Amino acid sequence: MTTTSETIRRNYASVQQQIIDACARAGRDSASVTLIAVVKYAEWEWVQALVAMGVTELGESRPQQLIQRSPLLGDEVCWHFIGHLQRNKIRKTLPVAGLIHSIDSLKLLRAVDRVAEELKLTAQVLLQVNVSGEASKGGFAPEELRASWEAVAECRHVTVSGLMTMAPESRDPGEARATFAGLRNLRDELIAAHAGLALPELSMGMSGDLEIAIEEGATMVRIGSRLFEGLER
Repeated sequence: MTTTSETIRRNYASVQQQIIDACARAGRDSASVTLIAVVKYAEWEWVQALVAMGVTELGESRPQQLIQRSPLLGDEVCWHFIGHLQRNKIRKTLPVAGLIHSIDSLKLLRAVDRVAEELKLTAQVLLQVNVSGEASKGGFAPEELRASWEAVAECRHVTVSGLMTMAPESRDPGEARATFAGLRNLRDELIAAHAGLALPELSMGMSGDLEIAIEEGATMVRIGSRLFEGLER
């Protein structure tokens, strides 16, 4: 009978191979892509199994669960907050989130900047962009981000490390590719327009579209369900 650890190890190896293959097609080093294991629905035993395999980048979308779980694994694990961040959760989230992927408005960015100053830390963040323009998705519109970049740069207690997006829910891979290419192009445009700006990270791609995301320049892929296939809660 296959154990939980063996199932997770097999799934993890499969995803890693997908990353390697996609990088080979794109002429990239596979080390340029970070796999973030999304554990928001994972049993604690499964999380521990991942960490035992050497997975140290974990993604969580629920502030309370992040706050509860983060002290349990030690400093070797970097927690990524990938869900919607409510302003009343900022103060408790900042000290435990190594990177926040989901800063979806200038108002939220300024609130994070203000709390980070009070806590005497620098928050590491990505700006969420609604490249596809879907009403159901949050984030900066591309033209909004272009227009407000000077205001973004005025926030002194955050480091904007890059951009994040989500592809439309569609069976057409071309829609995901257009979205991911759009984020990469926007990043390149911002860098060209602002001297000295570095936005090294592009967080895009999940279990169903990670290969397309990598081909279009993703440096971080957020993988949850693929890692836990074959397990029951």
